[in-house]
Amino acid sequence: MSKIKRHLVTSALPYANGPIHIGHLAGVYIPSDIYTRYLRLRGKDVLSICGSDEHGVPITLKARQEGVSPQDIVDKFHELNKASFEKLGISFDIYSRTSSAVHHEMASDFFRTLYDKGKFIEKSSDQYFDEEAGQFLADRYITGTCPHCGNPSAYGDQCENCGTSLSPNELIKPKSTISGSKPVLKKTRHWYLPLDKYEPFLKKWILEEHQDWKTNVYGQCKSWLDSGLQPRAVSRDLNWGVPVPVDGAGGKVLYVWFDAPIGYISATKELTPDWEKYWKSKDTSMVHFIGKDNIVFHCIIFPSMLKAEGSYILPENVPANEFLNLEGHKISTSRNWAVWLHEYLEEFEGMEDVLRYVLCANAPETKDNDFTWKDFQNRNNNELVAILGNFVNRAIVLTNKYFKGVVPPASNLQNYDREVLEEITHIRTQVEKSIERFRFREALKETMNLARLGNKYLADTEPWNQDRNSEERIKTILNISLQISVNLSILIEPFLPFTSVKLASFLNYENPGWEKIGSAGLLPGGHKIGKAKHLFQKIDNEKVEKQIARLLKTRQDNEKVSIKQAAETISYEDFMKMDIRTATILEAEKLAKTKKLIKLTVDTGLDKRTIVSGIAGYFNAKDIIGKQVLVLINLATRKLRGIESQGMILMAEDIDGKLVFVSPEEKTENGAGVK
Repeated sequence: MSKIKRHLVTSALPYANGPIHIGHLAGVYIPSDIYTRYLRLRGKDVLSICGSDEHGVPITLKARQEGVSPQDIVDKFHELNKASFEKLGISFDIYSRTSSAVHHEMASDFFRTLYDKGKFIEKSSDQYFDEEAGQFLADRYITGTCPHCGNPSAYGDQCENCGTSLSPNELIKPKSTISGSKPVLKKTRHWYLPLDKYEPFLKKWILEEHQDWKTNVYGQCKSWLDSGLQPRAVSRDLNWGVPVPVDGAGGKVLYVWFDAPIGYISATKELTPDWEKYWKSKDTSMVHFIGKDNIVFHCIIFPSMLKAEGSYILPENVPANEFLNLEGHKISTSRNWAVWLHEYLEEFEGMEDVLRYVLCANAPETKDNDFTWKDFQNRNNNELVAILGNFVNRAIVLTNKYFKGVVPPASNLQNYDREVLEEITHIRTQVEKSIERFRFREALKETMNLARLGNKYLADTEPWNQDRNSEERIKTILNISLQISVNLSILIEPFLPFTSVKLASFLNYENPGWEKIGSAGLLPGGHKIGKAKHLFQKIDNEKVEKQIARLLKTRQDNEKVSIKQAAETISYEDFMKMDIRTATILEAEKLAKTKKLIKLTVDTGLDKRTIVSGIAGYFNAKDIIGKQVLVLINLATRKLRGIESQGMILMAEDIDGKLVFVSPEEKTENGAGVK
């Protein structure tokens, strides 16, 4: 870090159409805050930037559902989320919003710069238009029947039943969600960023120069680049957002994916007149903290925008996390299957650091992880209370008991004493290495090792069992125990900021900064400390069982509404038209640049055919090879991503939307008919 003069840390802008939940925290905001606090403790020039993403169709949809304006929606959730972040100790330097005047001006200027440089492609295309409402329809304002699974409520961009990505033109019997009428196709003009022109730059910058990025980030980028990039629209027909600053572009706004990342820049400009130092100086290191669903935007699209503009730096790293599940099931905001931050802060007042600790200790850094209330309770009681809290309490209580709260001097150090003091510096070094590699779980574990060291030291030396002639030895033991405690107060600050302040107050000591960790005699002899108080409180079963019961009720409520009504009655003859056969999956390959599509080669007993199925979100391609399944073989073929799909795999869907194979109980010959 020695060559870097300043650091710019951005955190993904949360959509202002709902509250923050633990998945957001574990994926983005706690890692970001740990990293930022660490840099500040080291005396670095660092800015932490975040804010609300307040444009896009989800905002307008929610406003329409609630009968209010989009501004009402974003105002409500911007204030709620901003206050929740503050209460949890997330230390952004600014939490701005993309509906601000500063952002609108910045986004417009950015677009205009690229427009004037000729960086966009302008072209017309057919788009659905609602004649009753008098407006073009964004993808999410169109519903219809999915051509792949028959779901009658598929959206124009995706079928949430089978997970297949769609375009509005693929829907059967499309209708407008605004008026309910059938839309018509109408010409409209848009501007596109030709991402294909930036492929050579991106391949060199990512695949050659940033092979040290996290595996999930590097792998997803490589997949996109290997498949070839296509021009992407930067505008859309909508009445909510940043207006396209071009004559004749009335009724068009900047596409939210283009608009939102510029929010990092506009927020920095809003914060400081020196904003260009952080965005345009090569001695600034920029790091984006995001979830895995934002990788392509922050590693492919936004860097292409910055490169096209020409004066901005590029991110040094983009440490994206995986997803956090809840009690074994995927977090779902629509089904209220989540732990909401604002509710946690009300019900677990004074336990902000407990949530920070658990979400860091169980962070989904390399794979999806699971949050459970029992694990939350166990980590608090068995780690924070029994290890960190217990050690500090014993050190302070014994000092007050034997020396009236005055730090005794250390003398005649034994080898064990020296080893323990030297270990403080070693632990600090390990924590630094882990944080700077974005391995925050590992860093937290190393930090807790210092508390474990303190407990072991007290247990080994037993100052309470020393005889009356060993006062000097007792003084040395308690001096070293207090040195461990004060070093802990600094070391835990990035992870447990409220606890750090509390511990420093117990020791009557002001945090001197990271560089002092391991220094000799941070608490000098004669220094007066305070009385012992508990750093943490045990969480009883009743408190946890209340949370589990709430989730159980949510799940039961979801089950009641998740069972769909029977479809229209069909004749026996209609049913007999379906030719369903047993088949075996011979080959499976996830399609690049798609989230959910897998290309399958199946043996139907009659032939070997290709089927494209939207199941990649639930299965790894290599794990389903050899699986016997049921296939609808006489479904009309359809092209998906240029591949002709010749049938449909039959699946069942549980309450969480998770797909499971419908397979014969016993393996049978391929081609056996299902009746």
